[in-house]
Amino acid sequence: MKAAVCKAFDGSDALALEDVPEPEAGAGEVVVRVGAAALNFFDTLIIRNKYQYKPPLPFSPSAEMAGTIESLGDDVSGFAVGDRVCAYLGWGCAREKVVVPVEQLVRVPDGVDDTVASGLIVTYGTAMHGLKDRGQVQPGETVAITGASGGAGLAAVEVAKRLGAHVIAVASSDEKLAICKAAGADELLNYSSGDLKQNLKDMTGGKGVDVVYDCVGGPHAEPAVRAMAWGGRFLVIGFAAGEVPKIPLNLALLKGCSLVGVFWGEFVSRDPEGHRRNVEEVLNWVADGSLAPHIHGTYSLADTSEAINVIARREALGKVVIVP
Repeated sequence: MKAAVCKAFDGSDALALEDVPEPEAGAGEVVVRVGAAALNFFDTLIIRNKYQYKPPLPFSPSAEMAGTIESLGDDVSGFAVGDRVCAYLGWGCAREKVVVPVEQLVRVPDGVDDTVASGLIVTYGTAMHGLKDRGQVQPGETVAITGASGGAGLAAVEVAKRLGAHVIAVASSDEKLAICKAAGADELLNYSSGDLKQNLKDMTGGKGVDVVYDCVGGPHAEPAVRAMAWGGRFLVIGFAAGEVPKIPLNLALLKGCSLVGVFWGEFVSRDPEGHRRNVEEVLNWVADGSLAPHIHGTYSLADTSEAINVIARREALGKVVIVP
C-alpha cells in the first residue's frame, strides 16, 4: 500500500510517497482503510523534530483520520467490518490503511463524509475541551479567539457560538476575517488595526474579554491578557507564532484571571470517554446540519508535502485534508 513517509527530520522536502507493508490488526485492534486524513499546524513541526511528540523514523504525518473498518483483530467487540469510524492517532494517518486500537475509535454518523469527519477530532476536540471543559464558557460571555481563521481558530469560533458566547475573531487579514464572519463570529479584529489590548477593551465597552482562546502565542499574548475582564480565563492552546510568550504573573493577580493550559492530547489519553463524548457531540452537530466545517482543500498522498507547506505558509483557511 502507499504512504507518505518522513525519513529524516528535514521538513516537507523529506516526505516521499512509498510502498509500505500492509498492516495487520492485533488483539484489540482494527485495520481501517483511510478515506481521509487531516493535517494540523503541528504537522509542520513534527516533521522537523520540533514538537513535543517525537515519533521514531520513518513515520507518516497526520494525526487524525476517518475511514471504513476493513478487518478486525482478536478480542474486538462493538465494531464490525464496514463500520465507518474516525480516530486520533498522534501521527501516522497519511497512508492508505492504518491500525487503530478499538478504544480510540469513534463512530461516524450517516451523512458525515470522511473528508469532514477526519478534520474534526483535533481542532473541534480541542475547542470543546478548551472552551467547555477548561474555560467553562457560559452563555453571554465574550470570547476572543486569536488566529481565528485557521483550523483550530475556526473550530473555536463555531464551538463558542454553540455555547452561547459573543465571539470576537482576531486574524491577520480582511480575507481571513471574512471566513471567521461566515463561521459565525460576531465581531472582527485585524491585528494590524492598532493596539490589540485597547481594541479588545473598546469592543467590550471597557469591561474586557471573559475568555481568550489563544492559538498563536508570540507577541500578541500579553496584550490579550491585559485586555481580560475580572475573573477571566486565558486559554493557552498553542504557539503558531513560533514564540512561547512570557506572561508577567502580576497580571493574573491584578485581574483576578486564570491562565489555563489546554493540553488536549494529554486529556485524550487521561479521559478517553470524555474525549469520545466531545467528538460525538460535534459529529452530531454536523449530521443534523447545524455545523458545516470549512475545508481549505484536499490533496493526494503524493501532494502531502505541498499540503503541509500550505499550513506552514499560513495560507490555510480552514482544514487541509489528504485523500488517499
